[in-house]
Amino acid sequence: MNAYILLTFAIVSEVIATNSLKASQGFTRAIPSVMVVLGYGLSFYLLALVMRVLPVGLVYAIWCGIGIALVMLTSIVIFKEVPDVPAIIGILMIVGGVLVIQLFSKVTPH
Repeated sequence: MNAYILLTFAIVSEVIATNSLKASQGFTRAIPSVMVVLGYGLSFYLLALVMRVLPVGLVYAIWCGIGIALVMLTSIVIFKEVPDVPAIIGILMIVGGVLVIQLFSKVTPH
């Protein structure tokens, strides 16, 4: 399977796990707590597969950057946590950094 498709699934499972971490209320709720463990487990497994093909720095930058942005977006919808303007600017800068790596870096196999 394409490494970028696996990376996408790794990011999605990490975002689910992170939101579940909040919903677990300190691991006092069973279902969200199980989702945390399964989500992070799946995410790290998929990351390991992706790192067979792509460089670790590239993979981690994409995983973190896109994951941070998606967690911010999902927390707005799920938990009604609306970020202020500096937070939005910061997230946009992170996404911009990931795009620069993808579009212009020689580390990325194009």
